[in-house]
Amino acid sequence: MSNLHEECGLFGIFSTEKTDVASSVYYGLFALQHRGQESSGIVVNDDGVFKIYKEVGVVNDVFTPEKLAALGEGNMALGHVRYGTLGTDGRLNAQPILVNHIKGKMAIAHNGCLTNTYELKNKLELEGSIFHTQSDTEVISYLVTKYRLSTPSIETAISNAMNDIKGAYSLIFMSPQKLIAVRDPNGFRPICYGQTEDGRYVVASESCALDVVGARFIRDLDPGEIVIFSKNGITSIRDHCDKVKKSTCVFEYIYFARPDSVIDGCSVHEARVRAGMFLAKDYPVDADVVIGVPDSGLDAAIGYSKESGIPYEIGFIKNKYIARTFISPGQKSRENKVKIKLNPIADVVKGKKVVLIDDSIVRGTTCGRIINLLREAGATEVHMRVSAPPFTNPCYYGTDIDSKDVLIANNHTLEEIVEIIGVDSLGYLSIEDVKKIAVGSGCTGFCTGCFGEPYPTEVPEKKQKSKFEQKISEGESDN
Repeated sequence: MSNLHEECGLFGIFSTEKTDVASSVYYGLFALQHRGQESSGIVVNDDGVFKIYKEVGVVNDVFTPEKLAALGEGNMALGHVRYGTLGTDGRLNAQPILVNHIKGKMAIAHNGCLTNTYELKNKLELEGSIFHTQSDTEVISYLVTKYRLSTPSIETAISNAMNDIKGAYSLIFMSPQKLIAVRDPNGFRPICYGQTEDGRYVVASESCALDVVGARFIRDLDPGEIVIFSKNGITSIRDHCDKVKKSTCVFEYIYFARPDSVIDGCSVHEARVRAGMFLAKDYPVDADVVIGVPDSGLDAAIGYSKESGIPYEIGFIKNKYIARTFISPGQKSRENKVKIKLNPIADVVKGKKVVLIDDSIVRGTTCGRIINLLREAGATEVHMRVSAPPFTNPCYYGTDIDSKDVLIANNHTLEEIVEIIGVDSLGYLSIEDVKKIAVGSGCTGFCTGCFGEPYPTEVPEKKQKSKFEQKISEGESDN
């Protein structure tokens, strides 16, 4: 995996008065830690003076009390948690990105992945831009800075930049006077805002992060919307809204988001319960117990149990200090973490026919190890049910699936997968059912491109490097 992909967490806060905004962002990033464990960063804005600290590691390790105190107080702050793929410099690509330019400072944090990064990089490099990271976020920052030179406001520059960028992006910008939230026209990634009792506005990738700082949820951003928070209140730019069909990443409901979050009016927990109920209807089995793989398989297991009448039990104890294996860079790292991440409760599965519910099978390594743990604990049968359809295509919008070669469902038949992972039977959620798991006023369209359906946008024919990156990899220079 040679290119950078991101599935990250954003958190921003705006206050009309100087307060300890860094601590609020710190707690907000804790609530979003599941979205990335590679690096963490916070920028504090004290009346136009920006202080930043970012480093490789989880929030608690990066922000010691001393580091947090050094950021000081301010009236705005912006934070980011990130995960990256193999071959990237975690420190170099950590966010937020801080930009100094003639129109003033700007900080930016991004969740998602652009599909036209390399075309934009080629163009910007020919115009004289020099890139220091592999991140799409730097491309966005250059475009906004470029348009800022000829526009009256930063929000206008952002709107102009949105005409150029394609793909998935939820963004938070911070200028000396404004906090600005952005959601791409397709609405691939979630972003919402709320307000605390003392009047501070909070922006976050998920609503669960609002709860942790005592903010009342107000609403999700609409796809294509730009929302500006300033001393004059809240304003919205909707020039990019309703231009394309909404296509929220359905994997947000299946796996990425926390179950206590609400996205576009739909409870993530309820969506996963519905997925389990669909699986019970489509793939019934004579079994003694239903268990889920922590954490994102638990809600679907509850749904399967409710629909089937088979008792639900806690089948695994999870080591809470081990990060998610799916978003851990590198195959060897994933394998090692699975060995110490889960431990089956033998009394629950010994001598029993078990229905095992998990959110997905991507490479097959993780679930194969989990099934082996159940066999070793004494399960007589293991029937696996998956609350997502088979992954057959790479994702270009921020999920760590960039090659068909690693996808077990793309290279093997159902019968072969049963044999490879060692189960007695296997059933996937259907494409038709996965589109019905999220029920809410804003749940009107989903991206299911990784499950073999058409992508909602144009995608690159293959992964490419910009002209400058090609020269570097070929050992060339302009000297």
